[in-house]
Amino acid sequence: MALTKEKIIDAIYNQVGLSKNQSRRVLESLLEIIKQNLEKGQNLLISGFGKFLVKDKAARRANSGL
Repeated sequence: MALTKEKIIDAIYNQVGLSKNQSRRVLESLLEIIKQNLEKGQNLLISGFGKFLVKDKAARRANSGL
């Protein structure tokens, strides 16, 4: 199941009771914190949820279909 940002915002709105705008700000803040840590090359562990990390992958050859 894929969750969109809007679905997560709706869930925060329904479960926590924040306004839609507040729910959006909470989610955007969380995602920004995750992004900033990953950009610094730091792994991020959220206990009870999961671990976020950046993996280096070898470049792949593009196939333009031409």
